[in-house]
Amino acid sequence: MTLPPEDALDNPVWFSLIDSHFNEAIDYGNVKFFHPDYAPFGAFINNEDTSVAIEKYAKLVKDFFIVGEKPKMPAHFKAPIEYIGLQMIIYNKINTPITETIVELTASHYNDLIELVKLVYPEFFKSKTNELGQYYGIYKDKKLVAVTGERMQTTHFIEISAVVTHPEHTGKGYAKQLITHTVETVFKKNKIPFLHVDQTNLGPIQLYKKLGFTLRRKFSFWKISREK
Repeated sequence: MTLPPEDALDNPVWFSLIDSHFNEAIDYGNVKFFHPDYAPFGAFINNEDTSVAIEKYAKLVKDFFIVGEKPKMPAHFKAPIEYIGLQMIIYNKINTPITETIVELTASHYNDLIELVKLVYPEFFKSKTNELGQYYGIYKDKKLVAVTGERMQTTHFIEISAVVTHPEHTGKGYAKQLITHTVETVFKKNKIPFLHVDQTNLGPIQLYKKLGFTLRRKFSFWKISREK
């Protein structure tokens, strides 16, 4: 297949907010954020002074992130805390057998999804994050034990996110099968899967590499906290 240009992945939050998630954006001109019900991320372009936008957005949510270059902060805010994330991408089908029953999650599974994801990603998964894309899960004894889903999206790319397995069900290959399934469904939409992972999260990084993801670049996630 003809590979699409990867420019949008150099500022994935921004391009997601001006493309597939335009309706979920809070627009401050050259600074944009996801509405806080969907995701705690923002981004900017053209070396914009972000201080005014940050001050406005901080009235809506206490903690959030700017993804990309270091933002300029309002004078009375604390300095942002930098976390380094790896952006990984995959262009080839994963040859992992799927032996589990994978469920396409709907509104009826919402409470199960929130309960599981909040165990691992309480900062990143918000009340409407699941509406940004499709989520998939594995149930055991009527309990959701593993999920994977889609988050940021652009014309050519879909981010795989919320790769979560319940602590009592790790080591059974559930995440591997869910990622394989999600990658395949993204390809069927004629888009390319990518993901972000904290550079200190070595276990998942090794899994992604084994499945065929390659490192594209590093990103700074600047955590901003509104003073009490």
